[in-house]
Amino acid sequence: MASTSDFKNGLVLSLDGELWQITEFQHVKPGKGPAFVRTKIKHVVSGKVVDKTFNAGVKVDTATVDRRNMTYLYKEGENFVFMDGETFEQEPVPPSVVGDGAKYLLENTEVQIATHNGVPLFVELPTTVELVVSHTDPGLQGDRSTGGTKPATLETGAEIQVPLFINTGDKLKVDSRDGSYLGRVNA
Repeated sequence: MASTSDFKNGLVLSLDGELWQITEFQHVKPGKGPAFVRTKIKHVVSGKVVDKTFNAGVKVDTATVDRRNMTYLYKEGENFVFMDGETFEQEPVPPSVVGDGAKYLLENTEVQIATHNGVPLFVELPTTVELVVSHTDPGLQGDRSTGGTKPATLETGAEIQVPLFINTGDKLKVDSRDGSYLGRVNA
């Protein structure tokens, strides 16, 4: 249990049997009426963000969420297998928990896995990942009808939009949150 005065960014609350993480909060003391806390909370599993207001001093259930640094090893059937660097325990994680991050996941990638009561909730990849272009068509000089971009398939199978000068075999820096091209990596 925590009071509204204990709120901080990253705190995980248990509301109506679901886990919500505080992303923003603001204590408000209007000139008239009781004080309250305005928050933005994000659903831990779905990522949905909602605004919620709590009366000042209200007690709210908190949830213990453990974050562990783990290394992605390999895919076994449908599951992704991660290893804890300290205990060397291997843990299978279902694709529903890995989510869209699977498109940018290479072997030996360091990730952070959040668990609640031993159940994995979500996998957090590094913000940027470096991946090699496995296939892209050559860019035609003067072709600006596509806004100067073309599709490229990465070594993980993900397809992203890249500038026309990118070639097959180039190593790129990609944002793992939305799959946007950030730049070329010089070897």
